[in-house]
Amino acid sequence: MESKSSTPAALGYRMPAEWEPHAATWLSWPNKDGISFPDAYHSVLPILARMVDALADSEPLHINVRDADDEAAVRALLKKHKARAEHITFHHIPTNEPWCRDHGPMFLTRKDAPRVAVIDWDYNAWGWKYPPFDDDDEVPGQIAALLGLPIYKPGMVLEGGSIDVNGRGALLTTASCLLNPNRNPDLTKAEIERRLKDFIGVTKVLWLGDGIEGDDTDGHIDDLTRFVGKDTVVTVIEEDESDANFEPLQANLARLREMTTEDDSPLKVHTLPMPGKIVKQGQRLPASYANFYIANKVILMPVFQDTGDAWASSVIQRAFPKRKVIAIDCRELIWGLGAFHCLTQQQPAV
Repeated sequence: MESKSSTPAALGYRMPAEWEPHAATWLSWPNKDGISFPDAYHSVLPILARMVDALADSEPLHINVRDADDEAAVRALLKKHKARAEHITFHHIPTNEPWCRDHGPMFLTRKDAPRVAVIDWDYNAWGWKYPPFDDDDEVPGQIAALLGLPIYKPGMVLEGGSIDVNGRGALLTTASCLLNPNRNPDLTKAEIERRLKDFIGVTKVLWLGDGIEGDDTDGHIDDLTRFVGKDTVVTVIEEDESDANFEPLQANLARLREMTTEDDSPLKVHTLPMPGKIVKQGQRLPASYANFYIANKVILMPVFQDTGDAWASSVIQRAFPKRKVIAIDCRELIWGLGAFHCLTQQQPAV
């Protein structure tokens, strides 16, 4: 690990909020022989094509594929589904699975040159759940080299979906994920907080409790609670008291209502519904409206043909009145146990 004097925070770097301007969005295209979409690979391709097209009016898109053959196949797929592709640059960077939020680079910015840097956290596929993950673990380093950016390695396992920041110094996360012994068994809570502060440039860590049922990440924050402003969050709640998600989400809501931001401003909390339970092959899937992606001009919003779709979309639209909320049916995509935020990684503009 870097000495504290040379950590990104000490050098003036910070992680911008997701709603701050992007230079681009990064994706890792799924592999046909990957494990994320068993028996459903072809079913998710139209959803991915629509996501790609939805970003065309917003920002450049970088897509990681294994090789030239995969690039040709993705280009043909996008053409088949009439998805615009002029905004896309392909990179032959192989990955094991498509969840770029978790295995991709975490970008930081500062005022002085070099103005952008990359954090390369260790990656172990959500606690050694889905080996192999060696290709995924190499992605941040390859992208940093491609872009000619400095890279910092904290020596700690962390997935991008496990944190959310307001860009001013506050960071949201969950104890169920970051304190799980399958990530960093030799680090204490205080040591984990120290690395978050030193390497992401935050000053206050806000801890929630448990995640939602069916979430194989042990409780990523991007299925629970998201910053939508410097002192404002949206958080999912379950209204059915018999549902397994009712109590943990109520507990998280109670915590949020007692929290303050980095400057001790009270946290403003708006609620999102949970969609009805989605079960496939006996497995509950972690469908959540919180897994939206904030691009420059649009919000990619997962919906599930549920009565909560319109409510959730309206909450997000009110939070981002200058962006267009694009609701896309994710009933097939969620079989991979993730949605749009899990698939994307923003590169900030400078």
